[in-house]
Amino acid sequence: MPIYMDRHDVSEAVTAENVAELHQQDLKIQDQFGCRGLTYWFDDKRKTAFCLIEAPDEKHLLAMHNNAHGQVPHSIIEVDASIVESFLGRIEDPVKAQNTALNIINDPAFRTILFVQLDELAVIQNNSLQFKTAIASFKESIPGIVNSYDGKLVKQGGSQLLISFHSVSNGVHAAIDLLALYKHLTKDVKQEKRLIKIGVSAGVPVTDKKLIFEDAIRSAERMCHYIPGEMVVSSEVRDLYNSENAKAMEEVKSIFALSPADENFFTSILNYTEKNWTNDDLKADDFCKPTGCSKSQLYRKLIALTGQSPNTFIKEYRLAEALKLLNKKTGNVSEIAFETGFTSPSYFSKCFLKRYGIAPSDYLHFKAEPQ
Repeated sequence: MPIYMDRHDVSEAVTAENVAELHQQDLKIQDQFGCRGLTYWFDDKRKTAFCLIEAPDEKHLLAMHNNAHGQVPHSIIEVDASIVESFLGRIEDPVKAQNTALNIINDPAFRTILFVQLDELAVIQNNSLQFKTAIASFKESIPGIVNSYDGKLVKQGGSQLLISFHSVSNGVHAAIDLLALYKHLTKDVKQEKRLIKIGVSAGVPVTDKKLIFEDAIRSAERMCHYIPGEMVVSSEVRDLYNSENAKAMEEVKSIFALSPADENFFTSILNYTEKNWTNDDLKADDFCKPTGCSKSQLYRKLIALTGQSPNTFIKEYRLAEALKLLNKKTGNVSEIAFETGFTSPSYFSKCFLKRYGIAPSDYLHFKAEPQ
């Protein structure tokens, strides 16, 4: 039977005790609707509650809530139990909260998300045994660092890592340790650029998207891919970290923290690009309206934030999409060139080689070889 997570936006007057009472009302009548309430989370600061429920479908879940207490959720997504546990650490009530009158659970479901990108192309281009040994040692050490900060390794495979932390401070400190370890292991290895990039964001499991923690993951991934620096963090992470620590994040040299204005601008740029990048006629002027900037303002802001002009940013985005298609092996080089908006396969290959240091045909050949 499917498992769903729903989100309830509650009023300022609602307390953890109120939410626990509502959960108990669900449990009393759940069998009538073929449902099973697994557990819940309540974020008192943000006034949001999340229920994890096994149900035949969304209709039965809504009917159970409506008949139990009338508090219908604002959003519902279908989830995988193992993914929920990876992010949130549990899929049932914690032991210490069981067998009590109200089962009040003190867990807001707000998590700090680390998106870690290891540059696979750098590994391809640096084929030395010393470098490969250093990278292997780094990957083997990751779980230990994550566990030491009470984190959950959600995804580890290939060139990307996804890690969840209860605490903003723990997430940031774990990221700093990961960067330090990588530098230590590769200090004697000749390399043109750093292999590792980390984006740090935070958020709740259910928003208006279809996937769990989708907004937080997308934010961390975007910062990691498009903003220069070894470690880039959202404005919310910066503010929360500064509220928890005597030493401000701005004093840590390896971290670049977005301001709220920069983050809004960056989000507008990426949202528009994601929707329109396949348009062959997409040009710099098209970004002015969604960002509320003049052409000159757009240029200055994008250069300051990404180091790229609007036209270069569009090309870089298309190259990144082309790399994804090459990794999926969905088509040959010519097909991918035209699919990603390049005027010719030869121009695409020239741009790809300049950006990644390897021709797309050679990259496809490498991917086809047994690793």
